[in-house]
Amino acid sequence: MSRLSWCGSSGLTSRVPYAYAAVAHDVSRLVFTAGACPLDQGGAIVAVGDVVGQAEQVMTNLRTALQAAGADLPDVVKTTIYVASQRREDLRAVWAVVRRHFGDHDAPGTLLGVAVLGYPDQLVEVEAVAALR
Repeated sequence: MSRLSWCGSSGLTSRVPYAYAAVAHDVSRLVFTAGACPLDQGGAIVAVGDVVGQAEQVMTNLRTALQAAGADLPDVVKTTIYVASQRREDLRAVWAVVRRHFGDHDAPGTLLGVAVLGYPDQLVEVEAVAALR
């Protein structure tokens, strides 16, 4: 049995590519990640100027952090995705990378365009909450 059930509402449009809400069942432990950044193992920003390249590294790093805590992407119940851009096409491009990594697992997420992120040349950051039995 899945840990999550998806909550729909007839009062909300079904014409969006994301889940509005999820309920976690039988949870004994929550994992909260810091924002995963587009850093390589040496601590350098990868894919400078490329939101898609940075999003790929971010998702690799997010998965590594989750696995270190005994979780993985299917355990995620909420994401927040930050993109340092005012261009909606950049936000959509990052969203596409994140969705591809999650596959059929459609945890609710918030996608934000922000002015600046913590590291020089950083364009993407993703944080997550996972629920474990």
